Amino acid sequence: MGRLFGTDGIRGAANVYLTPTLATDLGRAAGHLLEAAGGSVVVGQDTRRSGDMLVAAVTAGLTSVGADVLQLGVVTTPCLVQAASTGGHVAGVMVSASHNPADDNGLKVVSAGRKIDDALEEELERLILNPEALPRPRNADLGTVRFDPGPAVSAYRRHLLEIAGDTLRGLRIGLDCANGSASGIAPDLFDEMGAEVTIINASPDGTNINLDSGSTHPQGLATLVAERGLDMGFAFDGDADRLIAVDAAGGLVDGDAVMGICALRMLAAGTLRNATLVVTVLSNGGLDRAIRAAGGRVLRTPVGDRHVMEAMVREDASLGGEQSGHVIFRDRADAGDGMLTAIELVKAVRSAGGRTLAQLAADIPRLPQVMLNSAVRQKDSWEQDPVFASAVADAETRLGTRGRILVRPSGTEPKLRIMVEGDELGEITEIARELDELAKARLD
Repeated sequence: MGRLFGTDGIRGAANVYLTPTLATDLGRAAGHLLEAAGGSVVVGQDTRRSGDMLVAAVTAGLTSVGADVLQLGVVTTPCLVQAASTGGHVAGVMVSASHNPADDNGLKVVSAGRKIDDALEEELERLILNPEALPRPRNADLGTVRFDPGPAVSAYRRHLLEIAGDTLRGLRIGLDCANGSASGIAPDLFDEMGAEVTIINASPDGTNINLDSGSTHPQGLATLVAERGLDMGFAFDGDADRLIAVDAAGGLVDGDAVMGICALRMLAAGTLRNATLVVTVLSNGGLDRAIRAAGGRVLRTPVGDRHVMEAMVREDASLGGEQSGHVIFRDRADAGDGMLTAIELVKAVRSAGGRTLAQLAADIPRLPQVMLNSAVRQKDSWEQDPVFASAVADAETRLGTRGRILVRPSGTEPKLRIMVEGDELGEITEIARELDELAKARLD
């Protein structure tokens, strides 16, 4: 069996791949490994219909090894992460597939307020695949279950309201809640912050999460903002840890632009610690250029906000994230938070001396990119093929400082993803096609 954990927990089709049995086994493994016996684990979910089923299964697993469970019901992942790191809780489990379609679901485990690292994931997987090796205490030593979302949600709201202050007061803002976890908190929260709020996609029915909405489909929000003359818009994903922004003209502002705008503001204010922005290998090279030109540096990590956070801790960086809209303000939170990111972005715009969000986004250039998906059988061993590996090295030499090449295996398909980035579209297109043809010839 391959690894259960991907870049963001265990994820797959609910009740097909991600079964109640697997969820129970994860609960047992997490409860045992994180020493939750006698302690408490917080469990939350997004709005998918399968969430109730999987929460019940995870809860059964946790209590079966002696862990007490506090169920929060439908909450955002950032709210779950904050709750798991306070009140004496030892861990948290979020049942969510984030931006995936409604038929999928996922299990994210957090400890000490952060997603667990590779070593802990490997140990969890070992225990999940050997569930009978775990203890089965008798009745008096089983865990208990309590449902009480109020304190955790209230604490999370107070946290964001304190950060926001009067930053959003008077702004006309559009919110796309993706029919997900943000639906139950964002509309009232942004209204309380003083914004005039127009809401779309905040009527979850268990099957419409992320459906033509949210951060993966922000075009509807873009149209709304432009047609109604709003100041800006914010699109969240299903569990509200991502944000894609929209400027007043309906232009999309992705994670790279958001990070760039905020990083430049923090550099100018001297609050970007070690003058470092942490991003993944997928972020556009134009972001690097903008930050370097302002006197900062960009550090790249593998894909996944967990890797970003690990590098931020190691480098003592205060800002990092992903092009997809996961942005981590480490002095404010231990995980990406779409609503927090919206607040910090508005602060950056407000402090820009009258410049608009669109003008600030234009300060973050975007280099042309060509991405090709090569269908090959040997996607994981491409570096061992001397001909293909040499061709990649030669292409990198050819581009020099004018661009870069990223080759990585798909995590879900038998494909090799080849990305070439550079100043000249014609040149990078030619390089990408050459590598694609060679990959199919050598690695199939």
